[in-house]
Amino acid sequence: MSRVYNFSAGPAAVPLEVLQKAQSEMLDWNGCGMSVMEMSHRGKDFISIAEKAEADVRELMNVPANYKVLFLQGGATTQFSMVPMNLLQGKNKACYVNTGAWSKKAIKEAKIHCNVQLSASSEDDNFTSIPAVDSWDIGQDAAYLHYTSNETIGGVEFQDVPDVGGLDLVADMSSNILSRAVDVSKFGVIYAGGQKNMGPSGIALTIVREDLIGNAKAGSPSMMDYKNHADAGSMFNTPATYSWYLMGLVFEWIKENGGVAGIEARNVRKAEKLYAAIDASDFYANPVQLNSRSRMNIPFTLANSELDALFLSEATEAGLVTLKGHRSVGGMRASIYNAMPEEGVDALISMMTEFERTKA
Repeated sequence: MSRVYNFSAGPAAVPLEVLQKAQSEMLDWNGCGMSVMEMSHRGKDFISIAEKAEADVRELMNVPANYKVLFLQGGATTQFSMVPMNLLQGKNKACYVNTGAWSKKAIKEAKIHCNVQLSASSEDDNFTSIPAVDSWDIGQDAAYLHYTSNETIGGVEFQDVPDVGGLDLVADMSSNILSRAVDVSKFGVIYAGGQKNMGPSGIALTIVREDLIGNAKAGSPSMMDYKNHADAGSMFNTPATYSWYLMGLVFEWIKENGGVAGIEARNVRKAEKLYAAIDASDFYANPVQLNSRSRMNIPFTLANSELDALFLSEATEAGLVTLKGHRSVGGMRASIYNAMPEEGVDALISMMTEFERTKA
């Protein structure tokens, strides 16, 4: 069997060990005689899978006891609406920071439910930086402040948790959750789609402080109320059971590989290698300011864009796939999430070096 190095921004690579374990359990999970995807979500077998996944992610992220961990459907995009519907609590304003395409989508949805105060934006510099926190315009009468911790398209990432005074802090961590240590107690809500660092699509991890639950906006659909999901243990309706199971296997894999600290150390090495290769060359360039560079998504351009198609073709031949940059940015983009091994980054750097040698 020949597998490629998959640099897709999402759905993204899944750890090989996770895929192999899922393969071995596909027809018969733990001697029960059926696949996880066939199980009743109410049965003891799946309940045990669900409970272990929650316990593992609580351990990995040091989630305080006064937070609920929810496994929801609809991806992060549904959270764009669920956050204001549950957190406004009678107020009509929320603060948002705009650092890229996913921030803009969250802002667009929030405007349906409330007035949005744009606290900061890097749109004027084409989303190549994170605005300095001391420059943010934060309305303390707002219900919360929302930001996107890592932007997959532009390749910018917050290096620290911003201090926003007394406001509840909400973060879309879809593309860097579990890639670095985070103090959950600093947040009111953390949410993340599963398909980048936690396994397959079809499920979103949402961590909500308990005092923010039970205040959904009047008229909210039942599926949009955090309380219904919290009260039902994320089984208010039939959940995405197989995605939940696979997410649990990814949590086990992270634990086996040094936990978040071990994964973060590896992510730092991978990113430093690739940025060093780009910065050492006149043939490649990264547009992001140094203090805002993402460890997860690294866009880069070639000095001669007419070579882009050839670069992608030769990369594919070398087993390096899904490197085409987003249409709004152009060039290339290497997404090197948790599951990307260092060998994959080394292979990409080797290919880039040879391509420059022969085409520059």
